[in-house]
Amino acid sequence: MGSSRMKILPERAVVIVGGGLAAGLVARQLVRQGIDTLVLERGGDSRGGAESKIPSQRDELRWDTRHGLMQDGALETYTLRRSRSEASLPMRRLSAFLPGTGVGGAANHWGGQTFRWNDHNLALRTRFEQRYGRSVIPADMTLQDWGVTYVELEPYHDLFEKLFGISGKAGNLRGQIQPGGNPFEAPRQNEYPQRPLEITEAGLIFKETVEREFGFKPYPSPAANSPDPYVNPDGMRLGACQYCGHCERFICEANAKGTPEVLLYPWLEQQPKFELRRHCHVTGLDFDRSSGRVRGVQYLDLATGESFLQPGATVVLAAFTLTNTRILLSAGIGRPYDPESGTGVVGKNFCYQANSGIALFFPNRWLNPFLAAGCTGTLIDEFNDDNFDHAGLGFLGGGYIGVNVSSGRPIGQRRLPPGTPRWGTRWKQANAEWYAHTCAIGAQGSCYPHRENFLDLDPDYTDAYGQPLLRLTFDFRENELKVSAFVTEKCRQIGRAMGAAHLGPVSSRTAPFDTRLYQGSHVTGGTILGADPGTSVVSPRLQHWDAENLFVVGASVFAHNSGHNPTGPVAALALRLGDDLVRYHQKPGRLT
Repeated sequence: MGSSRMKILPERAVVIVGGGLAAGLVARQLVRQGIDTLVLERGGDSRGGAESKIPSQRDELRWDTRHGLMQDGALETYTLRRSRSEASLPMRRLSAFLPGTGVGGAANHWGGQTFRWNDHNLALRTRFEQRYGRSVIPADMTLQDWGVTYVELEPYHDLFEKLFGISGKAGNLRGQIQPGGNPFEAPRQNEYPQRPLEITEAGLIFKETVEREFGFKPYPSPAANSPDPYVNPDGMRLGACQYCGHCERFICEANAKGTPEVLLYPWLEQQPKFELRRHCHVTGLDFDRSSGRVRGVQYLDLATGESFLQPGATVVLAAFTLTNTRILLSAGIGRPYDPESGTGVVGKNFCYQANSGIALFFPNRWLNPFLAAGCTGTLIDEFNDDNFDHAGLGFLGGGYIGVNVSSGRPIGQRRLPPGTPRWGTRWKQANAEWYAHTCAIGAQGSCYPHRENFLDLDPDYTDAYGQPLLRLTFDFRENELKVSAFVTEKCRQIGRAMGAAHLGPVSSRTAPFDTRLYQGSHVTGGTILGADPGTSVVSPRLQHWDAENLFVVGASVFAHNSGHNPTGPVAALALRLGDDLVRYHQKPGRLT
């Protein structure tokens, strides 16, 4: 991969690294204005071959257990240490979170939950200081405002929901609270493009209980799963959901799940100003410090083994959260974060989510978990983010609570009451007896930045291409432990009120962080946005402070993680960036 053997290609107007959701949305806005756009994706396609057909599509062992749509940890993984005093070790199997690979990226295997974040989530430090006083924010909690408002993003949320056929029920329509929706949601100008998915039996029990016993306002999870046939503004089509229970981690056989490979890239590849190159593993950026510009993207063609330099007038990093950060650290663009001094920015504010759940058992109710989709959830937001008074609680943040029955797949569906033998005849009998009579009530908790949670390059370990692995220094800190304990106790109270005969162990998220257990793929931070170059990597317009023609988009720009999924804000920021890049193409310079 030396420069002497690297082939230099003709310059392109815009080069985008990564072929997932954010990249596709940025590219859509560009090519609609006739701007030459190239996307480099290191994986291949997951659709169109025999692997996408029945019965292969419902192969739980291949797609779920063995992570068929995910990044290959044997080629590239990450190292972890829970504190700076520990030695870092590679994650030999990527289980705690699941980076995607191939055209469409992680948005191909997602479940489809699509939320908008409230305005106070985008100015969280200001919110807490004004509501509770400056002293409420711990010194080691590096919260900061984004420099972006919900009013700016609302039209792009609306566009994304139309492009992906999002189903749901408005709870705040033009400032008016609507029955049946989420009363805590940000105000929206339009109703969801599609009606909500069907509610599950477990969802009905949850809904009736929280309304009757607690006075809460349950709502259907906003979903990128299409309840009916749908045609988006670009003429791309979705089928109707079959509630087959093979949604998250799978290709949708009915084309009913909104994914980039269904709704974005087929349309993009019909446009004359667009090119998608597959099997292109990006190895670096060609950065000219004297001019403060990125001249191009270096990549390895995995099909031929050849190395290339692809010059670009504008370069966009739109890869997975951790990949964006790794590329910037490897290229030496921006000052790496130093936890000792608290200075530097690249790698700062790495966040996860503090998720927990409790199994519920109803011997006299048929819950039939196999009739489900990735987003057949019924949720409440009374204890999410800053929707409730935190005075005197000793923590900040929260999480949504709900029953989200997404599958009854036989390998992964193994909820059994406490005291059940762990093997043998009685274990088999218990599986058969309880399979259709169990669900879980869960909480998805926020995760706020901590001075000691960050990303950098590992000094000892490299990937299959000889490049340093990205090192995660991360653990659940005191705030997240308290958040999880609080919302998990609320889950227990609701689960008991639902009339379950048995409750599984009531266990909130605890430290140390365990990489063997899947806990959600919502990792954020590392290339955070903000109005101050001293505390952020990119501006509120996602333009790198140290490289005028370099832009970064994705969950890596989030300054913290909320109790809601990050996909909605990622999409809105990507669409806005696409429009900004049209302006930048016409008149390069600092965007405001």
